[in-house]
Amino acid sequence: QVQLVESGGGLVQAGGSLRLSCAAATSIFSISVMGWYRQPPGKQRELVAAITTGGGTNYADSVKGRFTISRENAKNTVYLQMNSLKPEDTAVYYCNLKPAGYGPGYWGQGTQVTVSS
Repeated sequence: QVQLVESGGGLVQAGGSLRLSCAAATSIFSISVMGWYRQPPGKQRELVAAITTGGGTNYADSVKGRFTISRENAKNTVYLQMNSLKPEDTAVYYCNLKPAGYGPGYWGQGTQVTVSS
């Protein structure tokens, strides 16, 4: 069983910053691809950023240059630093863990991010 707990969401004004954290209670964190997804109101869940076991990253075009994903294997934690936030970044943000990068993976409960204009 894999447990993922997100934190760091909240209400912020446009142009502000937030840092999301996802702590994983599992022994397989270091061999897993970690991702952040988001689901805006009334829309489908979408990939925001992902980071491989080797530190390789990829980002959605909409967040490139503003968001940074990182991981700290010693703490079984993945982070999402979000800068220059926009109202369209408003969504529930979910952490995802994919063992060895395969399959649907495991999901956290989500954390709400609201950006006011």
